Amino acid sequence: MGTELTRDLGLRDCVVIGLGAMVGAGVFAALGPAAGAAGSWLLLALAIAAVVAYCNAQSSARLAALYPVSGGTYVYGRERLGPFWGYLAGWGFVVGKTASCAAMALTVGSYAWPEHAHVVAVVAVVVITGINYVGVQKSALATRVIVASVLAVLAAVVVAGLGGDHSAAIVLDDEVGAYGVLQAAGLLFFAFAGYARIATLGEEVRDPQRTIPRAIMLALAGALAVYTLVAVAALLTLGSGGLAAAHDPLARVVEAAGAEWLAPVVRVGAVLAAAGSLMALILGVSRTTLAMARDGHLPGTLAAVHPRYAVPHHAELAVGVVVAVLAATVDLRAAIGFSSFAVLGYYLVANLSAATLSAAENRPARWVPVVGALGCVVVGFALPLSSVLAGLAVLALGAAFYAARRNIPAG
Repeated sequence: MGTELTRDLGLRDCVVIGLGAMVGAGVFAALGPAAGAAGSWLLLALAIAAVVAYCNAQSSARLAALYPVSGGTYVYGRERLGPFWGYLAGWGFVVGKTASCAAMALTVGSYAWPEHAHVVAVVAVVVITGINYVGVQKSALATRVIVASVLAVLAAVVVAGLGGDHSAAIVLDDEVGAYGVLQAAGLLFFAFAGYARIATLGEEVRDPQRTIPRAIMLALAGALAVYTLVAVAALLTLGSGGLAAAHDPLARVVEAAGAEWLAPVVRVGAVLAAAGSLMALILGVSRTTLAMARDGHLPGTLAAVHPRYAVPHHAELAVGVVVAVLAATVDLRAAIGFSSFAVLGYYLVANLSAATLSAAENRPARWVPVVGALGCVVVGFALPLSSVLAGLAVLALGAAFYAARRNIPAG
């Protein structure tokens, strides 16, 4: 049974997969909590998150071009820093993003049928796992349709928010300090982390040395433009107080702006966006699982590639089962903070790896991995204490598993 993937994805497919991962998570899930932390300084928090994401993207892009195989930072850390750091990055990514998958599935359920959110979430996981199973090109096509639909909905929200009634805007009374802004940046970073899906699909990209860096930067720029426009429209219409209090902020934006008829359309857009994000997340987690299984850190059967569909089908099914169980049993609204911490740790390894590149290896500017690494640490530890402690506990557990495995005698 083979373990090699085929290169079917072009530049447009990669950009769309990255946008699908970013737009779905951030616009509908992270703006409200971030506004609660940063208040009227939400746009500053967004800018900080964007700078950290830019540095991470630059580091990831150069590394992905040098190592165009599945696994992303798991591979980069292993090759540049040593097996333990690669393993720890992969462990943090798989655990943190599995929680994100469940959160996105529950977002689908909450918008589509709130009374039965868990049931709908499980159905969404099953359907999306099935789409991913029959080939990455099918996933890219489905994501392309979803992204186009969601961007059309968001354009309508921006037009309604900018041109509508702003009399309902409420400003948070509490003073916001630097800690609140950094915490909001950490929550918003959850929205930008989707460009990693492009790197983790490196083994399935045509001309990866050229395609991956371009796709990462195009997807990141597109997502930042969307977030900025939507955030400005939301702040004008609801204010920081109204945005922080809303469970479904974009639906509230169009209602407060006087375009109530758009609210059902926005809810449909939220379902599509979360589904697109879920699809891209499962793709990324399964590919990192594949890479770790190849190296013996996970059961070897997870490295199997389907002979017809050329996907890591055992890894796809395993991730789908775990996510479905979580979506059926756990409320993961707090998973945004936990996932952000784990993924910031993942990108810390990426930046440290990029700092070891030579000029001949097309390294980024010297300041890029330095600012990226410092940003990951500062923003990560500014997240809510519960998220930090849970993230540290998960990383410590992963390190313990690694140490135990190395101490088991061979044979």
